[in-house]
Amino acid sequence: MDPLNALQRLGLELPEPPAPGGNYTSAKTSGNLVYLSGVISQTAQGILTGTVGLDRSIEEGYEAARACALLQLAVLQRHLGSLSKVRSIVSVNGYVNSVPGFADSPRVINGASDLFLAVFAEPGRHVRAAIGVSGLPRNALVELQMTVEL
Repeated sequence: MDPLNALQRLGLELPEPPAPGGNYTSAKTSGNLVYLSGVISQTAQGILTGTVGLDRSIEEGYEAARACALLQLAVLQRHLGSLSKVRSIVSVNGYVNSVPGFADSPRVINGASDLFLAVFAEPGRHVRAAIGVSGLPRNALVELQMTVEL
C-alpha cells in the first residue's frame, strides 16, 4: 500500500513539517530506525491548545493526536524523501495535556494510532505509551514522539 495514496483516499494531505524549536533535529536515522522528535498538535490554523478534562474534550484531543500524526508523517516524508521507505511504525509516545487524574489518555492517542493503521495497514500497528501530563510546550493539547523502521 502506498502511504500517500492511502492519505488521499482518507481525504488528507501532508502539512508543512515544522522546524525544530531548539538545538535538535526533527528526525535522525540510526541503522534501520528513524527516531522522530516530538511534535505538538498544530494545523495550518495554528496550535491546538488546551487541557483535556478542563476546556477540551476527549474527541478534541483525538483530533489533536491525529494532527500530530500527520505532522510526523510530513517530517518523515521530508527526511526520507518517500513514505514508501517506512517498513513499520515501531513505537509511539503520546503526551496529553490533561487535568490531574485523567485516565483516558489512551483514547486521545488513538487519534494517532488509528491514522497510522489507516495509512500503513498492519505495519502501522505499534507499541505505545499514552501519558497524561500537566503541561506541554506552547500549551499544546498533544505531543507525539515516535520511532519508525526502514
